[in-house]
This record gives sequence, C-alpha cells and structure tokens, in this order.
Amino acid sequence: MSLPPEKASELKQIIHQQLVKMDVHGRIREVLAETIREELAPEHQQLSTEDLIKALRQRGIIDDVMKELKFVTDVNEKERTSAPKPSTHFVDREPPVLKKTNIDPTRRYLYLQVLGGKAFLEHLQEPEPLPGQICSTFTLCLHFRNQRFRSKPVPCACEPDFHDGFLLEVHKDSLGTESKVSVGVLNIRLEMYPQLNKTLSLEITNTQFALERQKTAEKERLFLVYAKQWWREYLQIRPTHNVRLVKIFAQDENGVNRPVCSYIRPLRAGRLLDTPRQAARFVSVLGYERAPVIGGGGGKQEQWCTLLAFLCRNKGDCEDHANLLCSLLLGFGLEAFVCVGTKAKGVPHTWVMTCGTDGTITFWESLTGHRYIHRPINPDDPPLVEQPKPLYPYRTIGCIFNHQKFFGNCQPSDAVEVCVFDLHDESKWKAMSGEAIKSVCSPGTVSSVPPFPPLCASTIDAAVTSNEIELQLRILVSEHRKDLGLSTVWDDHLSYLLSPALAAYELERTTSISAGNEEFQDAVRRAVPDGHTFKGFPIHFVYRNARRAFATCLRSPFCEEIICCRGDQVRLAVRVRVFVYPESACAVWIMFACKYRSVL
Repeated sequence: MSLPPEKASELKQIIHQQLVKMDVHGRIREVLAETIREELAPEHQQLSTEDLIKALRQRGIIDDVMKELKFVTDVNEKERTSAPKPSTHFVDREPPVLKKTNIDPTRRYLYLQVLGGKAFLEHLQEPEPLPGQICSTFTLCLHFRNQRFRSKPVPCACEPDFHDGFLLEVHKDSLGTESKVSVGVLNIRLEMYPQLNKTLSLEITNTQFALERQKTAEKERLFLVYAKQWWREYLQIRPTHNVRLVKIFAQDENGVNRPVCSYIRPLRAGRLLDTPRQAARFVSVLGYERAPVIGGGGGKQEQWCTLLAFLCRNKGDCEDHANLLCSLLLGFGLEAFVCVGTKAKGVPHTWVMTCGTDGTITFWESLTGHRYIHRPINPDDPPLVEQPKPLYPYRTIGCIFNHQKFFGNCQPSDAVEVCVFDLHDESKWKAMSGEAIKSVCSPGTVSSVPPFPPLCASTIDAAVTSNEIELQLRILVSEHRKDLGLSTVWDDHLSYLLSPALAAYELERTTSISAGNEEFQDAVRRAVPDGHTFKGFPIHFVYRNARRAFATCLRSPFCEEIICCRGDQVRLAVRVRVFVYPESACAVWIMFACKYRSVL
C-alpha cells in the first residue's frame, strides 16, 4: 500500500518527534559503542546493520519505541471495539473520528474496510429517511477467530451506506466459513499490516483450498454413511422408534445441514459469568422467537442458528437457547447434554440435562432458567407405593447429545417420567461412535463447522438505563392519570425503598434463593403511616422499551388499580432496576406502588 506524499511526510514527522522525545539517537550511540567494545573481536571491527538491530532489540529499545509510537487511522472508535454496540433507531451523520491505535510490529493484521453495499433487494422500495426520523437499520456483525466487531447502524436501503473499518489480528491457522444464502453485496477492501515480504502464488492457495474442501467433503460423506447405518440399527431394536424425536442433523440459518453435535462446544465466559445458574439466567433473558415458517401449514420450521447468528440477533428458538446453555454448562465443567423431546400436547421442545457424579439428573429449562430434579417412576412398583410427581413440563425424550456424545433413547417407553438415564446401559441408550462424531465436530479439524465466537461484555450502563426508564414511566403514568382527571404526587423515598425487593427478585431468579424480604417489609411498614394502605406490583421484562412495558402493565388489573389509584393523600412510587448480562442482554424489573389513607 502506497501512502500519499502528505501522509508519508506526516508519518515521518510523528516518528521523528517520538525519536527525539525518547532520546533514541543517544541510546543508539551508547549501544553502538558498547557493542563494539564488548561483543566484537579485535579482528572484526566492522559492525553490520543486522548486528546493531539485534543489539537494540536485546536491550528492549525497539520495543520501547513501538509501544510509545501511536499510528493514527481514519477509523471510528465504535468500529474498533470487540464488544458489540447497541443499535440505535436514530441514525446521525457524524464526521469520522481519528482513532489512535497501537500496532504490535511482531504481529500480523488484516485491515478490512466496508465501502458500501448493493443489491439488498428486499429494501428496494425503502423510502429515504428524514433527519432524526425513526427507521430500520442494518448492523454488520463480524467474527474473526476470537475477535468480534459490530459496525455503526445505517438505514436500510437497496444500497446501504456502509463505511466502516476493522483491524483483525491474523493467526496462522485461520479458517472461515461461507454462507450460501445471499441477501446483498458488500463492497470491501482488505489490506495486510505489516506488508508481507513474499506471497504464495494463486496456484498454491487454490490447490490448498481444493485439498481442504476435498478432505472435509470426504469426512462428512463418511459420517453420513455411518449415521444412516446407525439409524437402521436403531429402527431394528423396535419398529416404533421411527416416531421418536431422534435428531442427528439440523439445518442452520444458511441452509446447511450439520450434525447436531457441531452446535455444541464447551464455552467459557471468562469474567462475564460466575456460576452455572447465572449462565442459565443469562440465556433465559435472551429473546425467544420461533423460527419463521416459510409457506403455509402450522408446522414448526426446522432451523437451528449457529451461535454467532443467535448472539448477533439476541433472540432465537428453544434449540438455540438450549445449545448455548449446554455449551456454557460444559464450560463450567459439568456433564451437560441437550435433550430433544416434547412438552404437553406433543409440542417438540429442547432443554438441557446435567448428570451429577452421584447420579443426580437435573433438567434445565433454557427459556426460563428453571431447574428440575428428575426422579424416575418405577412402573413395576405396587400401586400403593407413592411415586414422585414430576414438576417439569417435559413429556417424551427421543435423544440427548453434546459435543462428543450422542445417545438415542431405546427404552420401551420414551416418557420422561419413567426414563432411566443410565447412559452406560446399552439396552436403554444406543450410543454413536465418539470417533465418528469427533471426525466432523471436533474443533481444529478441517471441517465446515463454524468457529465459536467469544461472549462480549454488555455495553449497557445499568444505572443510567434504570434512571431513563424510570423517568419515562413517571411521565407516562402522570399523563395517563391526567387523562383520567387525576393529579399525581410522587413519593421519592418510597420509590427508593422498592430497590431491595427488585434485587431480591433477580437474586431468586438466578440462585433460587429468596433473601431480604424481611428488611423490605419492615422498611415499608415504617414508611407507611398508620391508617394508610400500601399496594405494590412487581413485573419483569427482557426489553428496555418503557412505553411497551407500560402498556403491558396496564393490562394487569392489579397494576392498573395502583396506577389509577383514587383516594385521600395518594402517593405513587415506581422503581426500575436493570440487571445487565453479556451480549447486552438484560433483565428489567419494575415495581409500581402506592400508599393512600384508608377511608371507610
């Protein structure tokens, strides 16, 4: 890449100023004299450039200079971070901000520029947005090895105005996947930093790609042959097995059929999640949305999302939630499996199961975060023997799997309540070959399995967001009461006293432990005078839209009674508490309350 003359002179000036500032020339003279005096024999008085560079590197002078040297690139700060930024509905035109970036000269970087898009035909008739107008937006999500990026949102259009840059750190073993479904065309430019000294010929790279594709196709063909043979053997055990929910392959968002085991991989959340139960809570607050059905009929669309697609959309079906929860539980060192079966009325469903070292089987509902201990019913027990009553909503189970194992349920009944989870008993569970699964699902192998992205920390400020939603709700309540001819007086102290209750509700959802209720009740009793009545109504959401939440609250007769309270000395209170989780997921707790003088 050649720089314009003015850029080149500017870069030289920056480097020169830094060298003068650090007195690098004086340090080089000292190293030169020391090297000649100590390291060169008397008969070798000529010092090469390589010798000098080596001596400077050994003394850390080159590293010191590179650490202090700042390169200025024309990239917006929002484009550089690995944590995704929340999309905004208001798209403003802002001049690009100069961002200083430290580039490690010992590493290789790929600079990817997105220079616009075209042929997004679904938005061919999209009107041009007016300044400040609410409009639909495109956000580009990138995952490259363990790095994730998110572009600025741009208005939806047939030719979206993308202008973003991303600095990707290159690893020698980088592999990627490609989508077979085109929604549009992006104009991009790639540049390598620092520039390569030599490049491979096109013939060599094409040959390597062809070999990798051939190897992948052969592995997938052999696994398909094995899966068909396994299925035939499974049906020979009992003819009724053909109606059980045994799912070996699932289609992803790109229309690619993948082994279900490839959707799971041990996922460590670093410092973002501390416990398995907190992980279950995080997964449960991600949005739930059934996969859209194309065409008529009331059937369920068979589509599972890869983890990157699920996280970028921040919503998905029960399979996507279960796959993510299973991966997180495996990352926490538990023996976890995804279960495929049905709920009431034969509705297909997936959930997660963990096997304790003492044989305890625990079901985890990924959509709610609830946990259930499984105690099987023995159908051979006498009628007088009291059997455990199952609390879980699951009815049948066809198969279980994780990233290394796959088991088909071959017990006489597939009812969950009588199912025995002794996975070593071949008469109850038919296992797939671990080697066969590893050949197509193991990370690092040459396969079409997409790499798993890391989780990103939340970009939401919990305190600021809580205050914003609370202020909006106060305005909405005041306007609603004004329409009813009622005045509104807020009690700030009572509003503050509601905070412990909201914290206790979230703690209970996360840990199943209730704490702090006594202190909350005592504080409320002290705040409500004798002869007055207190009413409170808590409600939980997984979105941050105050107007939408308020409309939902009004549909509850208990909440509507509080908001529209009439009486003597009526004081209203509202408290909002936002609990943030990775990927900008959040649990929003709202409590409305009122106190008034009882008049009989």
